[in-house]
Amino acid sequence: MSGKERSPRHRPWSVYRANTFDLSAEMMGLALSGNSQDPDEPVLEFSVACSELVTPALDRKPTSFVAVSCTTPPQAFWTKHAQTEIIEGTSNPIFLSSIAFFQDSLITQQTQVKLSVYDVKDRSQGTMYMLGSAMFSVKELLQDKHHRLHLTLRSAENERVGNITVIAWQIEEKRDQRAPVARLQRGDTVNGRMVLPVDESLTESMGIKSKSSSLCKDPLLKAVFGGVMSRTYRFPTTDGNHLRVLEQMAESVLSLHIPRQFVKLLLEEDAVRVCELEELGELSPCWENLRRQIITQYQTIILTYQETISDLHEYKGPSFKSSTLKAERKLEFIPTNLHIQRMRVQGESGYDRTYDVVTIGAPAAHHQGFKGCGLRKLLHKLEEARKHTYVEESSAGSGSKGMAYQAQDVVKAKELIGQINTLKTQVCYYTERLSRAAKDRSANALERTLAILTEKTRQLVTVCDSKLLSSAILALAAARPEFTQSTPSPSSSSLSPSSRSPSRSPSRHPTSPSRAATSPSRHATPAEGNEASKSKRASLQVDLHEEEWEKVWLNVDKSLECVIQRVDRLLQRDKIQSDSSSEDVFLLADEEPKNTKKGTHTHTHTHTHTHTHTHTHTEGYVLSGEWSDALYPLLTTLTDCASLMSDKAKKAMVFLLMQDSAPTIAMSLTLQYRRDVVFCQTLTALICGFTLKLRNCLCDSGFLRQLHTIGLLVQYEGLLSTYGEELAMLEDMSVGVMDLRNVTFKVTQATSSFGPDMLPVITGNRNGFNVRVPMPGAMFDTLPREIQNGMLLRVQPVLFNVGINEQQTLAEKFGDTSLQEVINMESLARLSSYYDQFKEVLPEDCLPRSRSTTSLPEMLKLLSQNVNAKKSKNVEILWQAAEICRRLNGVRFTSCKSAKDRTAMSLTLEQCQILQQEHALAPQVFYQALDCMRSEGCRRENTMKNVGCRKYAFNSLQLKAFPKQYRPPEGTYGKVET
Repeated sequence: MSGKERSPRHRPWSVYRANTFDLSAEMMGLALSGNSQDPDEPVLEFSVACSELVTPALDRKPTSFVAVSCTTPPQAFWTKHAQTEIIEGTSNPIFLSSIAFFQDSLITQQTQVKLSVYDVKDRSQGTMYMLGSAMFSVKELLQDKHHRLHLTLRSAENERVGNITVIAWQIEEKRDQRAPVARLQRGDTVNGRMVLPVDESLTESMGIKSKSSSLCKDPLLKAVFGGVMSRTYRFPTTDGNHLRVLEQMAESVLSLHIPRQFVKLLLEEDAVRVCELEELGELSPCWENLRRQIITQYQTIILTYQETISDLHEYKGPSFKSSTLKAERKLEFIPTNLHIQRMRVQGESGYDRTYDVVTIGAPAAHHQGFKGCGLRKLLHKLEEARKHTYVEESSAGSGSKGMAYQAQDVVKAKELIGQINTLKTQVCYYTERLSRAAKDRSANALERTLAILTEKTRQLVTVCDSKLLSSAILALAAARPEFTQSTPSPSSSSLSPSSRSPSRSPSRHPTSPSRAATSPSRHATPAEGNEASKSKRASLQVDLHEEEWEKVWLNVDKSLECVIQRVDRLLQRDKIQSDSSSEDVFLLADEEPKNTKKGTHTHTHTHTHTHTHTHTHTEGYVLSGEWSDALYPLLTTLTDCASLMSDKAKKAMVFLLMQDSAPTIAMSLTLQYRRDVVFCQTLTALICGFTLKLRNCLCDSGFLRQLHTIGLLVQYEGLLSTYGEELAMLEDMSVGVMDLRNVTFKVTQATSSFGPDMLPVITGNRNGFNVRVPMPGAMFDTLPREIQNGMLLRVQPVLFNVGINEQQTLAEKFGDTSLQEVINMESLARLSSYYDQFKEVLPEDCLPRSRSTTSLPEMLKLLSQNVNAKKSKNVEILWQAAEICRRLNGVRFTSCKSAKDRTAMSLTLEQCQILQQEHALAPQVFYQALDCMRSEGCRRENTMKNVGCRKYAFNSLQLKAFPKQYRPPEGTYGKVET
């Protein structure tokens, strides 16, 4: 039957409503030149459908697919280019996967294309034979008026075995993207072509979106992603139109770039920790022995990081770590099989939507192994070990109450160190700025800088005026050799989690390095009298140290007051001079400085020695008009006092942390290393997702407002079972995802368009990492002022996990699923909290439009019901969480053990669900489209990249335990390495 004779109701779905047009010689050249603005667009795309296929066995209908090969003269051999999906049991198969030739295909009008139709007898075994073939040239297809070819299929014996129809899809000339208008006007007009306006309710300008977000062309995405693989499909819709679907998969240079930076930061942080311990100064022998052992532990870890950095820089392989290398020690910081998966959907009404998902093998310490537990249990064991040590030492204190630093004290100590370092640097910086302003005699600059310096200095004083800090300073003083006191010594076995640790008394008057504090009895023996005498001397020393520390921070405050008064005098004198009131200048010199700090008069004697000489010396300069000379001595004093206070405070906090870590240092550092490995993998994936989302949404003012107001939602989907090793992997992954709360982003303008200058840069330490994301100037200028000004952008991570394989069946029947339930409940609470924040401060129109009739509150309610339901393999949790994430402008991540097999099933299912829910995919082709993506899509190629075989690592028995929506088509799976 010819194309003209075929009635509309018999026309194949995959070629229904295909646009056709006349093509002159010039237009043929244009069609094959492709879209120079968008490499994602193919230079030629066609679909195929067969009819009246005949098999030798007349009682059997064929199970067929079409393999496409091509050759371009003078090439004398055929090269396989692509193939369609397999369609079972029909003589008239309609193939949904289209055949696309991209710019790198190098085809011309002379290219010959061969279509070979195969009949598959056994999909699981892969046995097949060629039914027949047909050939055509690209020129023939382009010259045909309707761009259709109806070809006869002939067997090897030249017998007719059926027909095959080829229809070329129109490469739509979207506005402002194609060849110059003058060129488009030459030749014949486009027959039957309608250019419809963009549906603004669904997307931004077509020109900006399709032009700017290309993985192959966009300068930012091209710098970050590579190895792009593309597949195309044409799917029918419920209204009789068709969808053009471009599926892409790419790897990222960040897989290696981020771990290299991250491990270097860890190395520097631990090296600083060792330096801080070394700079504590002289300690008594017992404390010195403990310090040396802690430093030894750190040096071992530092050596490991040095080896890792060397290994990462020596690595010359592909920019992704295959699943077969997930347990490789040298590569353990690199995420497993990290890729981004993109689905771009274009409809005939003109809309163009893009959906991205980052896929990553479960972030876990595969090299270190699991042995029944992951990070969650290990962290719990560490806390238990610390509590056990505290209890032991408390009971050793002759019945007295044990005094241990609480967990919040340790956190506070780490915060104080960071605050002190930052504020000290800022005080020194603004002191220098004030000195320059004085030298320039700039009254405005002097006033502004003084205000900032005052604020920062008082913040530093406030931070240092802490009870915790005071007690730590006294504890450090008590550990000095000159502190004469008879106390039990901390033993070298303190490094054991079950042994005692040195003093950690948070009181303002500790009397010994031990946790026990005993008082002399009323009827003391001579020995006890000795002890009482020593205790009295120790108490006097404590009082002396406490008073000395109070003097230190009061000196800073007094030094600041002197600077403020001197600047006020200079400014008043300058103002008086400008008003020509010279008499008041001499009166000003006789004014007494005001004491503005409440209670400072009680400590006046402590400052006299420090400031009297300076005050007298500088007074004369006020009259001479030399601002810089007048301020210099006072600023030097302020800097010295602030440095003295900062250094003393920092050493005390370092000593506190040394005390806290001593009992469990070996266990703590081992656990920290595991956590670093897991976090690095999770962080790398996050940066990929953030970069992609930000680039895609540059024109979405609602998203950008949401980003800088409440932060970015990131949703990890896990498919791990809660049985065996995967249970421990899930523990690792859950901690890694939650640690992302300590990450912030800052968008900067790239210094150049050179690729390496647009790669993200990480700064910070384990208390908090910041990621700077450079963008080309033109893109950076489109961002809101808040983001351009360097606002830190937060992330809110959530993780939903549902095991789907046969091991999950065992966990549900014989094991424990409580970890999965806890993780899902925690993430539900965070997700609901994020939406509550959104409702409080942002309007609904910040969110993307959706065809769904279910509101977000209703979606959250359904998710809550499913999370709380005791239902086997309740995958609706995953579907609903993913949809909520998309509708809240979030970034999606999907993960299983290797991000290869179960991840492929989940991703392809999600893509088809999106097509059905948001783009009206015809329901009768839903499962055909799903099988098509699984058999011929990018995820099938992902298995080849990882294990060298185009098969998913499942077997028939395993798949019986899978939910039916997660089962691949026959012939696409088998026993392969995972």
